[in-house]
Amino acid sequence: MQKATFAGGCFWCMVTPFEELPGIGGIVSGYSGGHVENPTYEQVKTGTTGHYEVVEITYDPKLFPYERLLELFWQQIDPTDPDGQFQDRGSQYKAAIFYHDEKQLELAQKSKEEMASSGKFKKPIVTEILPARTFYEAENYHQDFHKKNPQHYKEDRKQSGRDEFIDQHWNVK
Repeated sequence: MQKATFAGGCFWCMVTPFEELPGIGGIVSGYSGGHVENPTYEQVKTGTTGHYEVVEITYDPKLFPYERLLELFWQQIDPTDPDGQFQDRGSQYKAAIFYHDEKQLELAQKSKEEMASSGKFKKPIVTEILPARTFYEAENYHQDFHKKNPQHYKEDRKQSGRDEFIDQHWNVK
């Protein structure tokens, strides 16, 4: 099993696209990339910790290759937004790929180049590719939020504009 770490705005919305797929061993919501040790949600949401809201995915590369994870990741975000994702604004909600080794870096860079040359977006692709740093698991109430609070999750996701963007640009759900 290997790890993949992605930031795509609100981590609640980044869990469901990856769960229950063959080869995915688990998905944990958390924080990474910043300078504060053991951050809390209250700290991260201020945008002053340097942390992003992320999901850490444990996967079997033989059953679900990293390239497929990248493909799914791109389809969940607006890769042209430098200031957050959808209704979530601030550095803590920016999109990023955190690579865990040189192979992931190479594949992430290649996928970003392909995205940039695809012509799918008129604006530049600004999603960052960064080295993985310490991952801090988010508070328990954030884990599997969509299952624990389905109505709140559905309302928040609808208000965000994420699904409309996905439908418009990717025609997938």
